[in-house]
Amino acid sequence: GQEEAVVSTQSTGGKQEAGGLRSFIAGGTGGVCCVASGQPFDTIKVRMQNQVGGALYKNSIDCTVKTIRNEGFFALYKGMAAPLVGVVPIFAVNFLGYSHGKSLQLMNSNTQTLSPLQHGFAGSLGGLYMTALIAPGERIKCLLQIQTTGPAKYSGPMDVLKQSYREGGIRNVMRGTVITAVRDMPASGCYFAAYELTKSRFRASNGSDDLAFWQVLVAGGFAGWANWAWGIAPDVVKTRYQTAPEGKYKSALSVVPELYKTEGVKGFFKGLGPIALRAWPANACCMLGYEMALKAMNWVAPLPEY
Repeated sequence: GQEEAVVSTQSTGGKQEAGGLRSFIAGGTGGVCCVASGQPFDTIKVRMQNQVGGALYKNSIDCTVKTIRNEGFFALYKGMAAPLVGVVPIFAVNFLGYSHGKSLQLMNSNTQTLSPLQHGFAGSLGGLYMTALIAPGERIKCLLQIQTTGPAKYSGPMDVLKQSYREGGIRNVMRGTVITAVRDMPASGCYFAAYELTKSRFRASNGSDDLAFWQVLVAGGFAGWANWAWGIAPDVVKTRYQTAPEGKYKSALSVVPELYKTEGVKGFFKGLGPIALRAWPANACCMLGYEMALKAMNWVAPLPEY
């Protein structure tokens, strides 16, 4: 028999759209699921991106083996405190912006149905919303993740924050905000467009708006891949810029010619292996957590017409 269906509340096909507060709460729930499943892959990605040439690690597997051998298994979860503390508001704000983006497009529309492209536009607004929150957290995370063996410069997230502020003020703490927006606005648009497109294909084959658990997981996985199809190159540039010594680069744009000169086009796709591996399960878990949280809230306090 078919698995228990998950009500696909992100569909606007004749059902009342979930409100901003519900999207905010459900987005935070999805974010926790995402980080818990994806942090080890993220650590490997950052370490691969930060090395010059192939000095430390031959590939992602070599990086994983050396990290565990030299620092222990839980080194894969280094820097997790910052994204875990920050992930609830970051994902919540992203989904809140997505909800607002959908509502804005539906305000003057004669139809209550949005196309996948329109979901993408709504998702880009969510990407803009979360940039201000995510930039300092990403900088803290990256600086902690590149610490390997030997004396550690930073003892934890708050120490990174204090030292960064002491060295260059709020501008140093917020370094990488513009490149983060360049990464996250289009990437978030790709994410929600791909998610809705995949779900619409499943709805058509099911003949119903209800989706099975595995279908939500598959749609979330494809959404994660679509997100990084855009986001990988800006992410490499962002990592280099945010972890560079103060004064090395005038701006994130200054990273591009140097990276191309030293490593060529492939330098912009460093860490693609662990990103692809992480993106599927992490975003599958994220969207399942999001949909289940919406379903739970609807069970407690049903929306009209639901």
